[in-house]
Amino acid sequence: MSLRERKAAKKKEDILRSASLVISRKGYHNATMEDIAAELLMTKGSLYYYFKNKEELLYRCHDLILSEAMKKMEEILSQEISSAKKMEMAIKFHLEVAIREKEIFNLIVKPEQIFSKEHLGEIVEKRAEYAEVFDRIIDEGVSKGEFSIEQKKMARMIILGATNWVQVWHSPEGEYSNEKIEEIYAAYLLKMLV
Repeated sequence: MSLRERKAAKKKEDILRSASLVISRKGYHNATMEDIAAELLMTKGSLYYYFKNKEELLYRCHDLILSEAMKKMEEILSQEISSAKKMEMAIKFHLEVAIREKEIFNLIVKPEQIFSKEHLGEIVEKRAEYAEVFDRIIDEGVSKGEFSIEQKKMARMIILGATNWVQVWHSPEGEYSNEKIEEIYAAYLLKMLV
């Protein structure tokens, strides 16, 4: 990748991160491209150079975070460690992303309320691929005898539902550090699998 291409990619990522903050503050329907451009000290026309509309901008935000998360989850899955350790790492990482990327994460909980058919199918597919990593860890743990669970899909939905709920109540000023929250969640959720 040339220097020019790297600069353009970095600019796009900066736009995406700033856009997620504006949309989170104002709400998807109230935030305008003008608001996002102002946050970046750009003109609206410059913003349209990178993205054709607000939906595409939000879709790219989602894609950026989910692609990064999938890469890390695949790394966890490929490690030569116990299934329990993989699940612990997956839960902690999911919580880390949910807390760190709260602005974007909050906007994609119900994609059907935000996206048109143009992007909805891709988003649902990527989210399913992400969830499948948890399924694969559970399947592996069951086959190795580490996990004793009959309703594997339900277990995955409980894990992701519980970890996604952190969006509602988490506060940086809260009693526990992010790391402590991750440890507590992982300890309790792993008990369900054994």
